Amino acid sequence: MKKIISFSFFLLTISLAFGQQLDPVKWSQKVLKISDTDYDLVFTANIEDGWYVYSQYLESDDGPIRTSFNFNSNDNLEFIGKTTETGNKKEGFDEMFEMNLVKFGGEVTFVQRIRTKTKPAAVSGYLEFMTCDNERCLPPMEVNFTLDLN
Repeated sequence: MKKIISFSFFLLTISLAFGQQLDPVKWSQKVLKISDTDYDLVFTANIEDGWYVYSQYLESDDGPIRTSFNFNSNDNLEFIGKTTETGNKKEGFDEMFEMNLVKFGGEVTFVQRIRTKTKPAAVSGYLEFMTCDNERCLPPMEVNFTLDLN
């Protein structure tokens, strides 16, 4: 009987652990038409209190995974400049990674300007990011996207 109760407690613990998976970052995407050929691809992360995502521009790869945008090959597109990032920025020494970091909490928006060479259709790819709070980090995650330019 004692083994059955222990095993039941073990199963309950495992189910609660899997049932409460953390998902502290929600992403949304949109396209803003700037001209007949230019568009802004806008990616916004809404981040739960106490959690952070990391800048694309970190001083080294020795710490967290930086946010990155990976676009599928498309000869119709020209990327204008680097992807910008704006939001609730926190810079400085991070105790957990023991290095200087740039991270964002609350909300952060990434914008990449593109120019189309012919009539636009869609832009696709994925973004990768990592999120941490002050005690733990979740594994890096990928978010697929397809943005219609019409």
